[in-house]
Order: sequence, then structure tokens, then C-alpha cells
Amino acid sequence: MSDHAAKAALYDALAESAKALANGRRAELVDVLAQGERSVEELAEEIDQSFANTSQHLQRLLRSGLVEARREGTRIYYSLSSPVVGDLWRTMRQAAQEHVSGLEQLAADYLGDRSRLRTITRDDLRARLRDGDVVVLDVRPEAEYAAGHIRGAVSIPIADLKSRLGHIPDGADVVAYCRGPYCVYADEAVRMLQRKGVTAARLEDGFPEWAAARLPVARG
Repeated sequence: MSDHAAKAALYDALAESAKALANGRRAELVDVLAQGERSVEELAEEIDQSFANTSQHLQRLLRSGLVEARREGTRIYYSLSSPVVGDLWRTMRQAAQEHVSGLEQLAADYLGDRSRLRTITRDDLRARLRDGDVVVLDVRPEAEYAAGHIRGAVSIPIADLKSRLGHIPDGADVVAYCRGPYCVYADEAVRMLQRKGVTAARLEDGFPEWAAARLPVARG
């Protein structure tokens, strides 16, 4: 193989991960899997795709080495192959935030007006947790909470929050978090709490960013 052909083959291989993520549904799958292992059925429901389409996308990610699979009975479970994959996804997302025209409007169309939502940084939340003067709500699905969550957080999935508002102590200052900066669950939680007169804020991003910053986490 000539030097040029060898170089081209090397760079083609280096681009394989980016090629695998060059699809919105596969990026969505990586975003969900950054929360923890999930079955194909669960992933299909999360990204609103058929089982067959979801399986095809997962196979593409598997061939690229970005995810791993294991079988348990009749079900197949997928997970990210390493923390580096989560880092790659966050870097791609940040590049899009800084350089893709119109992304801010697309985010607003999906997430709604965030101007009245109070936001708290990871460092501020860590300090508040240390002082013990905040209630932290993980509003992701229970399976994601079990796979990993902010230490001290309480699991109340967004679908259950309305019926469990009575579980939140009177006068509590609440911080809600979910999957990341484009996850709508925390926004919905804060709006719901504000309507009930509860002081509430959302974490600036989500659990994967908290974990990546090596802040305190727990499992189970």
C-alpha cells in the first residue's frame, strides 16, 4: 500500500466514529445510553422509532465500536463501550452549540421559553448538597436513576411528579435534573413546581456532565 493510500485508510478509520454518529436518531441513542444500559425495546420507545429501525441504528453503532451489547434471556441490552463515547457526544454537541446556525431556535422550539427557569451550576449544587439545604430531584426514568445518579438525589420520574408533589417537604428549595442541557424533563418539573408555589431550579446540564466532572454519584 502506498503512503498516501495508507494515510487515507488511517483517516477513514479515524472518521468512523463520527460517521456512526452522523444521524440524529443514533445521536439520540447515544444520549440515552449515556444515562446507563437499556434494552432495545426501551430505546425504541425513548426515540419513538420501531423496534426494527432502532435495532438497525444500534447495529451501526455496534459495528463502529461505540456501543456494546449483551443478551439476557430474549432481550438484548446496549451500553456505551467506554466513557470516551460520552465525551465524544458532549464534544460534538458543544461544537454544534457554538457553530451550527439556527440551533438556538431549534432548541427553543423544542424546550420552550426558559427565561423564567432558574438555573444552578454544578459547583453551586455541590455546595448546597454539602450544606444539606436543598432537595435534589432526579426526574429521569427509574432505570436511569438506578444506573447512576447524583448522590443524595431522590428519584421522582417526571411522569409521577404531579401525583407525588406531597412528598416534597413544605418550604423546600428544589433542584431538578435529567439527562443533559436538551432534556425537557427538568424544565417540566421546574414549571410544575413553580405553579405549586415551590422554589425550584434546574441543574445547568444533567447527570452525565455531573459524573464526567467526577462529582459525587451513587447507584441503585
